[in-house]
Amino acid sequence: MKKRQAGALALLTAGVMVGMTACAPATPAEGGTQELLIWDTGILGRTLENGEPDLENSFLDRMAVAFEEANPGVEITTAQQGGDITSNSAAFQAASIAGTGPDIRVQYAGGPTISFADFFIDLEPLLSQETLDSLAGFNVNREGFAPDGRILGMPYGAGNLFTVFQNHAILEEAGLDPADRPASWEELMENGQQVVDNTDAVGFSVANLEGYVGAWVISAMVGGELGETVFTEMFAGEIRVDDPAMVKAYEAFAAWGASGLTNPDAGSLGGGGAPLFLEGGAAYYVVGSWENNLMLEGFGEGNVSSFFIPTLEGADFPLMGAGGPEIAISITEASENKELAVEFLEFLADPANQDVFVEIYQTQGSNHPDGDPSKIQNPLLREQFEQLAASTDGIVFAFDSVMPQATIDLFYRVNAAVFLGTLSPEDAVAQLQASYEQEIANL
Repeated sequence: MKKRQAGALALLTAGVMVGMTACAPATPAEGGTQELLIWDTGILGRTLENGEPDLENSFLDRMAVAFEEANPGVEITTAQQGGDITSNSAAFQAASIAGTGPDIRVQYAGGPTISFADFFIDLEPLLSQETLDSLAGFNVNREGFAPDGRILGMPYGAGNLFTVFQNHAILEEAGLDPADRPASWEELMENGQQVVDNTDAVGFSVANLEGYVGAWVISAMVGGELGETVFTEMFAGEIRVDDPAMVKAYEAFAAWGASGLTNPDAGSLGGGGAPLFLEGGAAYYVVGSWENNLMLEGFGEGNVSSFFIPTLEGADFPLMGAGGPEIAISITEASENKELAVEFLEFLADPANQDVFVEIYQTQGSNHPDGDPSKIQNPLLREQFEQLAASTDGIVFAFDSVMPQATIDLFYRVNAAVFLGTLSPEDAVAQLQASYEQEIANL
């Protein structure tokens, strides 16, 4: 078995050269070793503090070992891309242009996959019909989001959901019942104000330096205004990016940033707002289901719960959730071992292996109909699946899951600026509209 590369892949210059320790493997002579190189953007793999693979808790590495054991003569190297989403994308693009990229790449579904259509092969004629029929979410990885577009990535997992976690003790101290969840964004703000007025805590723990919190909130609000397909319709040009609903959502987001209901450093703090929330300094934490395990470990069962980010008052689709398919697994044009790469994807698609994914991470369910629901052990995830069933207006596939990568990168930046009050909602959506037009013209 080949040693796994857990260290970050260094981006040496912006979009020009990537420091790789290995290139796409060549097809071996008969009887030789077959190799696969997989780049993961921190989604399916986990590393220890020393940078080595966490073989006990890393799904991708466990699957690589199992596949090697089932296929003597196969060696799989897994490598974690370092840096943030923008750096990861630039590194992959540079390596793909140079022809030195991986055989398989794991990235976010939707726009972050479709943006690299030139570098990924069509999986539809390669995957078995059983896999194509049984896995939910292929539609979000079709080129151009077209019903007959090339399938550029295999969806994995049932997807993440954008949520608000709530600290029961603080809410009760403020005179609020955690079971009485706010029905609108405005009601959530009122609750935050009641917390500030009646406790020593802030209403919300927020870390929006990178603009990610804005991505979750804006997507949920606009979905509530225009429906679950709003962003794929924007991508298709059927709804403008600078639609009044986007301005309305940014106005509410800007008001939240100026409200005084968050930690004072909310606009300049990065890396997530979990520490303050876990320390009991805030009543609410806006994030996503990927924090389920951390929340349960920090508070214990019965002391924390979650609900979907609420829509604006008077929204046409008030029972809307936000999130959806998160993970895509793609095979690159640069791979010289495409048949083996397809075999590995089929191996991952096996419902028993998807159950391993669910069992390890407890952040989303299986996207296979034969998935074992008993593998969902985290009560927060069970709670979210119950709310999912009650979200009769659907689940909006987020803006940053749909748009071209450059527009997504800008989205994060304007989110940060609007929250700080340095950019107006109108200017934010105008910039996004201009970026969309430029990127769509280049696709």
